[in-house]
Amino acid sequence: MKYVVQTPESVVQRCILMATDPGDLILDPTNGSGTTSIMAEKWGRRWIAIDTSRVAMTLARTRLMSSVFPYYILSDSSDGKNKEQEITGNYQAEGLTHNDIRQGFVYHRAPHITLGSIANNAEIDVIWDNYQEKLEPLREKLDKALGEKWEEWDIPRETEESWSKESKKMHKEWWDLRIKRQQEIDKSIAQKADVEMLYDRPYEDKSRVRVAGPFTVESLSPHRVVPADEIELIEDIEIAEGKRKPKKKKVGEPLTDFTQMVLENLKSAGVQQAAKEDKITFTAMEGWPGDYIAAEAHFMEGDVTKRAAIFIGPEFGTVSRADLTAAAREALDARFDALIACGFNFEAHTSELNKLGPLPILKAKMNPDLHMSDELKNTGAGNLFIVFGEPDVEWDFDADGNIVVEVLGIDVFDPKTGDVRASGKNDIAAWFIDTDYNEESFFVRHAYFLGANDPYKSLKTSLKAEIDKDAWETLYRDKSRPFTRPESGRFAVKVINHFGDEVMKVFAV
Repeated sequence: MKYVVQTPESVVQRCILMATDPGDLILDPTNGSGTTSIMAEKWGRRWIAIDTSRVAMTLARTRLMSSVFPYYILSDSSDGKNKEQEITGNYQAEGLTHNDIRQGFVYHRAPHITLGSIANNAEIDVIWDNYQEKLEPLREKLDKALGEKWEEWDIPRETEESWSKESKKMHKEWWDLRIKRQQEIDKSIAQKADVEMLYDRPYEDKSRVRVAGPFTVESLSPHRVVPADEIELIEDIEIAEGKRKPKKKKVGEPLTDFTQMVLENLKSAGVQQAAKEDKITFTAMEGWPGDYIAAEAHFMEGDVTKRAAIFIGPEFGTVSRADLTAAAREALDARFDALIACGFNFEAHTSELNKLGPLPILKAKMNPDLHMSDELKNTGAGNLFIVFGEPDVEWDFDADGNIVVEVLGIDVFDPKTGDVRASGKNDIAAWFIDTDYNEESFFVRHAYFLGANDPYKSLKTSLKAEIDKDAWETLYRDKSRPFTRPESGRFAVKVINHFGDEVMKVFAV
């Protein structure tokens, strides 16, 4: 599969080799199909890739998971020291190696041979003397056998028919030693000459093959926007301390382009819930001058008209629990019947907030295609705003007091039918555990893979080798390995389906 604007690998590779060293960190803010990630992985660079398109990220992830890379010999390794000694002829002191990729690879090199380097190479004389001790006796025996007085440069390259068998044998031995002497002298000249490292030609261990190192695909994470100036910072602090209220939208004040676009699509598409018949279709929608509520919408529940408050999350960010709580309080004060919160992603702790008093809270995940212009949208009206359920996860303590987590399923949105259905384990592509969640960032400490198809068939094809089935089954499982009680008192489980949708749930211990 080719991406529409996929950059040739040779172009990215040249830039990486010119500007970075092994172990450096490469950032690609427009990742696309992942060519930068592939080349960085190949040449031992760390990388961070960013893209707004879920299609691009899925394609990049697939390329990384199915690629194999050459195994280059690390300079800071026992194999590297042996290879360096073989190339240079210089003794490499034995010592502790750390396999640190920042020390680079063992590279091919181009020698720059000069008359000065040859003249100053004392090793040539040693090689010459060692071989002369063997060559001279052979030459003297050959002269005696043939009745000649040849010097070294007089000895012919080919034998004559009239020579005896013994003479031919001595002649061959002499020339074999002569050629070997010249080869050792040439090798010494090359080793002692000035060299230029060929950083695009590291030595490769052909007996090994390498796959992509561990990586995670993360969605928008909770963050704070740094204030642009001191006045803005003071305003944010005073609002947080309750000394100042946020600026209210005035009645009739125009909405932002992003908010207006979301409301227009929301009004026409509605909100799809788990059952197709439970879809919320709006009969009317108009702006609302609230601090958090952007619009008031009307929908029918049976024969009764209900009022819904519409909260729209940030265009480039995650809906936090604090903002969702504030919006719910505002909706409750205005006596709305429901709150519909729309966001591209939701903070993990919002999964615990489904109701505030009598007010139900629906979290509608917006399709990433809403980021795109009208010309690029290629999605049906029924899949722009989806209400997902939580992952079905169970956990308990084992006999040793460690925690064991089992994943049972997840609600999956099927774009072909427009339905959200309760799925089984076969609809889970991967699931991860942060065994000590710090409530800020999710760190993958356990990773597991599921799916109905043979999970290691493509891996075997890529590696052209047999995979240890027992080793793979430690990763291909729906029940986690035991882990100790988290120091933070919380662990988090993230579940990803085959469409790339992910949900996360936090558990208190």
